[in-house]
Amino acid sequence: MTVEDQTPGEPRKMRTSVKGPLMFSAFFAVLAFIAVLIFASGGSARAPRFDLAFTGAGIAFIVSLVVAAMLSMSHKENADHLGKGSGVNLSSKRPGHGGSAAPDSPDEPETPDAGR
Repeated sequence: MTVEDQTPGEPRKMRTSVKGPLMFSAFFAVLAFIAVLIFASGGSARAPRFDLAFTGAGIAFIVSLVVAAMLSMSHKENADHLGKGSGVNLSSKRPGHGGSAAPDSPDEPETPDAGR
């Protein structure tokens, strides 16, 4: 989707929108916050370490946001002509079309592994 394809007032697709990477990053930030809060305190007898939990959540948010942004920027749609056709022609009956040359003599029968 290019800038010309976008119309004002119409919502963008999830891939071109900002919401997708932000939700992805927020999820990992909350997950990191909870994990660091539980494991950094060293047990239930000690006070929870909110400073380390917020630091871990911030780092997780920034790293996952950068990774999601890089992945979305590197995405490229396939060309239309790549989805058409029947694939690679592996027939050995027609020389010059992906197969080997025809048999040397007309009496020699063609086998599937002819020319190898």
